[in-house]
Amino acid sequence: MSEVSSRPVSNAEEGIRLDRWFKRHYPRVSHGRLEKLLRTGQIRIDGARARSNDRLKPGQIIRVPPIEPDAAWPAKQEAPISDKDARFVRALVLRKEPDFFVLNKPAGLAVQGGSKTTRHLDALLPALAGMGEERPRLVHRLDRDTSGVIVVARSAASAAELSALFRTKGVTKIYWALVHGVPSPRAGTIDVALAKEGSRGSERMEPQEEDPEHGRRAITRYEVVSNVAQKFAWVALMPVTGRTHQLRAHLAAIGHPIVGDPKYGKVEDFGGEIPPGLQLHARSISLPTAIKRRRIRVEAPLFAHMTETWRLFGFEESEANQALADVGWEPK
Repeated sequence: MSEVSSRPVSNAEEGIRLDRWFKRHYPRVSHGRLEKLLRTGQIRIDGARARSNDRLKPGQIIRVPPIEPDAAWPAKQEAPISDKDARFVRALVLRKEPDFFVLNKPAGLAVQGGSKTTRHLDALLPALAGMGEERPRLVHRLDRDTSGVIVVARSAASAAELSALFRTKGVTKIYWALVHGVPSPRAGTIDVALAKEGSRGSERMEPQEEDPEHGRRAITRYEVVSNVAQKFAWVALMPVTGRTHQLRAHLAAIGHPIVGDPKYGKVEDFGGEIPPGLQLHARSISLPTAIKRRRIRVEAPLFAHMTETWRLFGFEESEANQALADVGWEPK
């Protein structure tokens, strides 16, 4: 059994959560065991009690109790990635920067694993690392059924920097969605606090009064790009905050749920005209890159189910480019 130790937080670890710091340095310690050590005050930051979601700052000292891992907490071994899956995830890469990748995630692929999810994006990321490179790391999420751009850090240091950018709104994301009806006014801001309701596996984000303990403020800007009479509308969305299911819950809250969303709307049979699946796509992302400190913008092409929908209604990408440039969302 090891002794109590004091570990400083490095500059490269700024902004990461305490539980992720432990996963990085003590991979054999289970989440349950970590939570018990935190509850009993055995893990401390600068002498104070700590929580798993505390964000770390360079120079802080983490008190680590004697937690030498044993057979009860075996190291988690990553499953080997097949050649087919390696080719699959490499084909998703839209852009490769020295500090991150930008991928175009297809609908139906979970970003992380769960009790019933064994194939997911996070498990495929090692296939993107070159010889001697670190394992790529997730820095934000997309719902399983949402397609589009997702950023993956290429190192622990870049993951910390990118996570800070997402928290401080240094990243701009634009989504495209097909919704029921036509929002009025055609452009505006949805400012509705959201809170998680329901049991595990059936959670929903529901509108609530803003409350530090429950409802968290959520803000979404929207712009109607085009519409089909008063039946459907192509809406561009810019999330200002980043709550779980925010866009889906917000659009449902104003009476215009996303087509194909069984959780916040309804799944309808359109007689084969509109393909099944959630009609929500993370279209573009704009962010600074650490190298040369320049800002880049990456667009993700639509996948088949939304390409077919856009063709059906005669939507043209140029419509969005002009409409969003006019309101300052996109470069002219």
